[in-house]
Amino acid sequence: MSAPALTAGVQARPDALPAPSAVTDAYTRLAEAFPGLSVTELGPGEAAPQGIGWVGAARLAAGGPELDTFLAWDEAQITEDYGQQARPDVVASFGLHRYAWPACLLITVPWFLERRVPRFPVEHVTFQRTLGRMAVRTGEFACLPDDPAATLPGARVVPDEEALRAEVRAAVAEHLEPVLGGFGPRMRRRGRALWGMATDEIVESLWYIAGLLGEEERALRELELLLPGATRPYVGSAAFRELAGPDGGTLTTRDRASCCLFYTLRPDDACPTCPRVCDAERVAKSTAGATG
Repeated sequence: MSAPALTAGVQARPDALPAPSAVTDAYTRLAEAFPGLSVTELGPGEAAPQGIGWVGAARLAAGGPELDTFLAWDEAQITEDYGQQARPDVVASFGLHRYAWPACLLITVPWFLERRVPRFPVEHVTFQRTLGRMAVRTGEFACLPDDPAATLPGARVVPDEEALRAEVRAAVAEHLEPVLGGFGPRMRRRGRALWGMATDEIVESLWYIAGLLGEEERALRELELLLPGATRPYVGSAAFRELAGPDGGTLTTRDRASCCLFYTLRPDDACPTCPRVCDAERVAKSTAGATG
């Protein structure tokens, strides 16, 4: 559930107010809850940011020199953080996580907060990882019939909540599929394994942000409906379950559909939702902060 290290000691702040759209308020709330990530909406005709650290999602999907540069940052960061070099597939897995985690929020946060689902082909997203910033070109979005935004340009009205959930799944898949194609060969993973990672990024990113917003319980319910299982191309379900806590209460955990390979760097310090971690260890990890 933890957030990736998107920033390097810098709290991101947008340089200017984004162009108003149907999803502006949702991105504002996201930045307020999680200052490590801000989303700038590009105006009509405004060029996407360029320069040191900025990379277009389409360039990552192409799997060429820009992806090499992107992953070189991860390789250096891993060496600095953990004092050892990582295997190339581990570096690529970290790199995908650090992109896909915030990228999923571009779609899931407006859905969760406003019941609006924007579409972002890879050509419409640019990322600056060290500053924790994303620039997007907003346009088409799906919404419900009673949404005041239904009359706005680009609105596409769908009949009900399940149809809107289908829009979320389709929008994330549209954006991530080419990105997975770029990262996949570096990660030595294909098909089901890659979509398992995508499933985990959707669930764990929104779970984390909803906790910051004070809406974790609602997020658990919404994510279980969004990913109930058998929703291709995604693998598995949201997979939340409860564990008995040491004080008689309950702790929420989930069973990941994939492994981020962090255990290859710190075998004794895997994340609490790692498939390799037993329930007793999950409880210990989840309560360590409070007891400490």
